[in-house]
Amino acid sequence: MTDILPAPDAFEFAVDVLVIGGGGTGLCAALAAADAGASVIVVERDKALLGSTAMSTGLIPAAGTPEQAAAGIDDSPERFAADILAKTKGRTDGDMALAIARESAKTIAWMRDVHGVPLQLIDGFLYPGHSVLRMYGTPKRSGEELMAALESAANAAGIPIVTEATAEQLFVDGDGAVRGVRLRRPDGSADDIGCAALVLACSGFGGAAEMVARLIPEMAGATYHGHPGNRGDAVRWGEAMGAGLADMSAYQGHGGLAAGHGIPILWPLIMTGGFQANSEGVRFSNEALGYSEQAAKVNAQPGQVAWSIFDKQRHEMMLAFADYQDALSAGAIVEAKDVEELAERTRLPLEVLAKTLAEVAGYAAGAAGDPFGRDFTAHPPLAAPYFAARVTGALFHTQGGLRIDAEARVLREDGTPMPNLFAGGGAARGVSGDGAEGYMAGNGLLTATTLGRLAGQGAARVSRD
Repeated sequence: MTDILPAPDAFEFAVDVLVIGGGGTGLCAALAAADAGASVIVVERDKALLGSTAMSTGLIPAAGTPEQAAAGIDDSPERFAADILAKTKGRTDGDMALAIARESAKTIAWMRDVHGVPLQLIDGFLYPGHSVLRMYGTPKRSGEELMAALESAANAAGIPIVTEATAEQLFVDGDGAVRGVRLRRPDGSADDIGCAALVLACSGFGGAAEMVARLIPEMAGATYHGHPGNRGDAVRWGEAMGAGLADMSAYQGHGGLAAGHGIPILWPLIMTGGFQANSEGVRFSNEALGYSEQAAKVNAQPGQVAWSIFDKQRHEMMLAFADYQDALSAGAIVEAKDVEELAERTRLPLEVLAKTLAEVAGYAAGAAGDPFGRDFTAHPPLAAPYFAARVTGALFHTQGGLRIDAEARVLREDGTPMPNLFAGGGAARGVSGDGAEGYMAGNGLLTATTLGRLAGQGAARVSRD
């Protein structure tokens, strides 16, 4: 089937801005376009608005906010961009990282103050790569809660949302401008909708196994814990229109997906002193470098599994997260009164596990240095009773995609912007470099929300030209 069709002279129905994808990026784009006075429609292939955002913790980083200042946190867009460049080892577009960082605080304020999304600064711990506290989240720290708030805002703004409508083909004129989209309904019927500008908010290609195997071979065959609709549509359309691509090997992995349950065991328990051991009871890496790059390390262990081990103090901290509550309800968390019971319940060799626990306690006390280079001294050592979760490494979402500029305009291979095509979130190149190790917590929702807002504003502006 041809992805690109010649544009007809007219459409029976048309809007200023058409948004493909009803996740976090799409709803932010639609809200921003509507704020600018454009007529908007969102099309979504699923029955409900979920997307990758609903599967996340809903945490969004922002720098230089009033809440940070009130808390005495010294942060700025420049510091945030420097953190991004440090995490990627310089393998990302520094200008784009700084541009997005400079817009991040505006995005949080706009979502909260204009559209009622209940975002608040999260305290208590630093995520890998972040030098200061800058993460914002909803009260339950849940992507579903974030999506519900965005959907409520879209409904309040009167934005039409068409569900169970799969965008199949784009209508493009001779100048390369997108003039409309063909939608396919479950009964096989088709609808053609015209537009003055198009926003691609249909995420990445994590759900396309053949693309993952070709572009991210280290995650070929890994568990995919993302939205199944992420099948590379934006990349396919963009390539057909001559758009540039970048960082197609980049992705967010996670080294803590509860094996057999499909629930993330989140990284705060690691960052505050927990650790991972393989099925032989041995640590195998510096877990604090980041949960994304940890995915491939876990999958390199026997059986592609590991155990995340922590204690009651960390367990009680994690109760604030909806995902952790789900893991408890599902029976994914093991509790043990002492190391003997922990070994029994995890089926790890007692002598080896006891030695590993003792070594980690020594690192926390400063009695010895971790051979993997991790600093355990900032947090109290683990103490019985212990908790553990059997985990595997998973692919959450891809981070490469269409090249865009600081206004979220899609760029051709020669770097010039396409006339009326915008992209954000997983459809666009992110700021995570070219692999897994460059991903910092919140990078996905940072680009989803901020680029979504910028894409909506830009699309509305183009629609008036």
